Amino acid sequence: MASSSNSWTVEITSPVAAPRLFRAAVMDWHTLAPKLASHVVASAHIVQGDACVGSVRRFDFTSAMPFGFVKERLEFLAADKGECRSTLIEGGGIGVAIETATSHIKVEPTADGGSAVKVSSTYKLMPGVEVEGEIAKAKDSVTAIFKAAEAYLVANPDAYS
Repeated sequence: MASSSNSWTVEITSPVAAPRLFRAAVMDWHTLAPKLASHVVASAHIVQGDACVGSVRRFDFTSAMPFGFVKERLEFLAADKGECRSTLIEGGGIGVAIETATSHIKVEPTADGGSAVKVSSTYKLMPGVEVEGEIAKAKDSVTAIFKAAEAYLVANPDAYS
């Protein structure tokens, strides 16, 4: 059986301005995640580079996750436009259930001063692997990241301003 490519998209709205939300939930998530989502993220850090194209971040998870860690490489960044693309390069089922996985994030301003977030993920499964039900979990996880960052930014209006 040949492996197949799949994709999913989730859209999230937020009252927080797009530049602040992008910086907190995307660019600096490795710093905020262990503080805001400590029940899921045990630790996180940049292992290569410095938040530029080619840099690699590692997220280590608690037992709440079905895998211990993920490493992601930043493939594209247009921070001024609130856009980036990253590829999962290790952990998180890579080489076991997933052959490749890429996420594209776009955080755009809305007319009311908030933001509209669109996250698209494309992945190629290993032959014979099924992930029904995992898609909903992935969408919920992405939404939880942005909502945790949103709550932090609303509670700390001077952060990332």
